[in-house]
Amino acid sequence: MSATRTLSLLNGWETIRYELLNSRICDLNLRIEGSPLEPLIQRLYRELERRQLRFRPQVYLTDGWGCPDRVPIIGVPFYLADRRLARIEEEQTGEVEDEHYIMMLLRHEAGHAYNYAYRLYERRDWQETFGPFDKPYKDNFRPNPFSKQFVRHIVHHRYGRTYAQKHPDEDFAETFAVWLTPRSGWRRRYRYWPAIKKLLYIDQVMKEIRQAAPLVESGKRLAPVEELTLLLAEHYGQRAERYRAEAQGYVDDKLRELFPPAKTRDSLSASIFLRKYSAIIIAQLSRWSELDEDDAEALLIKMIDRAEVLGLTVARRKMHDKVIEVVALAMALAMNFSYTGRVTG
Repeated sequence: MSATRTLSLLNGWETIRYELLNSRICDLNLRIEGSPLEPLIQRLYRELERRQLRFRPQVYLTDGWGCPDRVPIIGVPFYLADRRLARIEEEQTGEVEDEHYIMMLLRHEAGHAYNYAYRLYERRDWQETFGPFDKPYKDNFRPNPFSKQFVRHIVHHRYGRTYAQKHPDEDFAETFAVWLTPRSGWRRRYRYWPAIKKLLYIDQVMKEIRQAAPLVESGKRLAPVEELTLLLAEHYGQRAERYRAEAQGYVDDKLRELFPPAKTRDSLSASIFLRKYSAIIIAQLSRWSELDEDDAEALLIKMIDRAEVLGLTVARRKMHDKVIEVVALAMALAMNFSYTGRVTG
């Protein structure tokens, strides 16, 4: 067997997809720092800085776009923090936001955040410009695509060409987004539209509050990622087992059997344990199975990586015996791979 083929099997998309779909969202260790979202959020902050705006809305991962009601923090879908999850989102829904569209939505949500942070919706001039904030919020509405009373910003079919017509709060957020977007040319583009009055209003109010401390800076997050206990497959209304047969390099179940929860505090991370005895395990595998040393190393690395992701541990007093069990499992996986072309049945 070639190491290339081994790696392709163990780390193929079908295996990775099943590993992810069979995991709880809260266990995926997702964070904004170091993710594809981080530079886009920093870009949003630079745009606010160029407008000399002081407030920087917090951004957190959740199950969809939005700000909690009257809380000036921005919720972003968790799958945008990991390119593999973004790929699953596209497979499951047929679409996923690209960088351009993410920036459009970040600017829109920043509009909500500024509205809530400074309680602009309580101002009489805000209500005279956009309408009553407490107007009923309707998910089903019939926008007039030809109206020039509203800016046109979000053009995705999910939201409709004139999303600003949905509610006064959305009208403000969309208008803010157009105002904030670099090189949008809003003064020229909207100069003959009634919507220009809303843009000029935002321009005036932002100059008024730009260095003022926000009245509200944070609040309760709605469905933060660490509280999303559904399996990723369940999030999409799917059963993870539907994808099990294609995951030919899946080893999680075997590893959980090998490293059950330790009943003692004197335990060691299973991944560290496997690294410690890696030379012995690889030597035994390459000697007694049909795998060469590179194949054996590839299999062990897969076991180490998954043990770390799963947070598995081993009792220190059982480490010696556990080495024998690890070799036995690795041998079984190796033999299965040699005879069937897949690691697990």
